[in-house]
Amino acid sequence: MLLNVSSRIEREEAEFNRLGASTGMASDTISLTLTPREVQGKKVRALRRQGIIPVHLYGPGVESRSLQCEFPVLVAVLARAGANTPVAITIEGEQDSQLAFTREIQWGPKRDDILHVDFLVAEASRPISAQVPVVLVGQSPGAMGSGGTVVQQQRDVLVEALPMEVPREIEVDLAGLTEADGVIRASDIPLPANVVLLGDPEDVIARIEAQRVADEEREAPAETGEGE
Repeated sequence: MLLNVSSRIEREEAEFNRLGASTGMASDTISLTLTPREVQGKKVRALRRQGIIPVHLYGPGVESRSLQCEFPVLVAVLARAGANTPVAITIEGEQDSQLAFTREIQWGPKRDDILHVDFLVAEASRPISAQVPVVLVGQSPGAMGSGGTVVQQQRDVLVEALPMEVPREIEVDLAGLTEADGVIRASDIPLPANVVLLGDPEDVIARIEAQRVADEEREAPAETGEGE
């Protein structure tokens, strides 16, 4: 039974990120071998009961392929790749591999399980657009000095890059927020070489929310009447 898949993907991704930070494996190529699928339509339910997930591979100038993959293998790859890391896909019995991105994961309506996964083929030499997560790191001198709180208003940015150069995530150091009313805009994000920002450079990524001041009337002591 394929329950709690999204939680499992999150655990797999957290473990991958932990290992990547200590071993550098985050930059390794992610590979996946898929098997041709002959079962179509409602009959794919039987495949899912066997722990096999239907996969669809397609893209410009590429023949659409009906494929399949064992559930544990597919979950591990989805956790590592996310939506913006290319996967080198090889079809069993064939020598050539193709770069592809996770295009869509179809979830079951009543249970937290995977019904189907689509991969979109991309050309290694043609730039693509991708939403890349923004991760805030460090401490903000402005927030600490004013007693305020850093609020992240936008959690990803739209960028363009070659498939193998799309960053998995972008770290933004909060040390740059030195003023109590400081903000970090999309244009302030340090993008890697060969990565271009496509979104609005004025978009606010993070800001400092000032400490709320209590109403003066509530803070003032209540006046007592005279001559009563």
